Amino acid sequence: MPTTVLAAGDHFVLPRLLEQELRAATPAGTDLDIRQLQLPWLHTPFGKVAEVDEASGTEEGMIEALRGVRICVTQMAPLTERVLAACPDLELFCVSRGGPVNADLEAATRHGVAVCYAPGRNAVATAEHTLALILAAARGIGDVHTDLKQGTWRGDYYDYDRCRVEIDGSVVGLVGFGAIGSRVARVLNAMGATVLVHDPYVRPEVVQGVAQLVSLDELLSRSRIVSLHARVTGETRGMIGQARIAAMPQGSVLVNCARGALVDYDAVYDALDSGQLAAAGFDVFPVEPVPAGSRLLSTPGVVLTPHIAGASREVAHKAARIVAAEAGRFLRGEPLTHCANPEATGG
Repeated sequence: MPTTVLAAGDHFVLPRLLEQELRAATPAGTDLDIRQLQLPWLHTPFGKVAEVDEASGTEEGMIEALRGVRICVTQMAPLTERVLAACPDLELFCVSRGGPVNADLEAATRHGVAVCYAPGRNAVATAEHTLALILAAARGIGDVHTDLKQGTWRGDYYDYDRCRVEIDGSVVGLVGFGAIGSRVARVLNAMGATVLVHDPYVRPEVVQGVAQLVSLDELLSRSRIVSLHARVTGETRGMIGQARIAAMPQGSVLVNCARGALVDYDAVYDALDSGQLAAAGFDVFPVEPVPAGSRLLSTPGVVLTPHIAGASREVAHKAARIVAAEAGRFLRGEPLTHCANPEATGG
């Protein structure tokens, strides 16, 4: 009897990519019945579905699609208490994201459903995008691009007082040294920057030869450019506010491709207006999409992208490959590599 699998893709991690990787990861001789479901993200914004966040689709749609399904691989599909209660055949739910925020882990554990995720899937893309924002903000590319598109040639940026900084010889501080921060650090180091890192979970020998591990206070006081790569926790929420921006050197640059909740954006606007910050680059925001009246859209010196740091075709393929590999391990009876609730299977 075939194993029924649901490939619940969207317009980024496509259903056909999930199916393709599932077939490649499936043990030889395994009979799979793969169903495809097209979810509306990103053409329709994700949001809260019942008790889970950042989900696409509906509970009703998932309940219908999961009838008789043993394994589901997805990026955005909601896994809620209601869905789990209505789908007793489900045993494995794989989320192709850095964290399974669209899955109710407590409910999944109660129902004996293992939930896997895909750490590091977008590390390369996000690191590259971070470097692009650092360079764009540090050299004032956003403002002069806008001016030139509107017909204004800003040759006055050759005025000494308007000239921007080079990476070579600058001190750059990275808050977080995980899969993304460590890649950014290596490139900046190769470009001639002195790289400082604050990460309470990293040992000094891990950064040796690439960066210096320092306290957050020291990082902020010394760094001309600061880039955030931390997760949102009770300690890090709002960590970059008025006081910490004031502790940075006059005319510094702040970049955030991590999470909007790390930053007090009102403090950033004020610091840009006062000159405490010379520029900033943001891919993440406290409210997404950015509201039409936001000061972000009118404050000079800000380079903005609409939360696309992880958007590359390579990421879509990696995401599909990682969750398909988990499905393959499950079918072979092997331990799951990235399981968020191993207690669901007695692990």
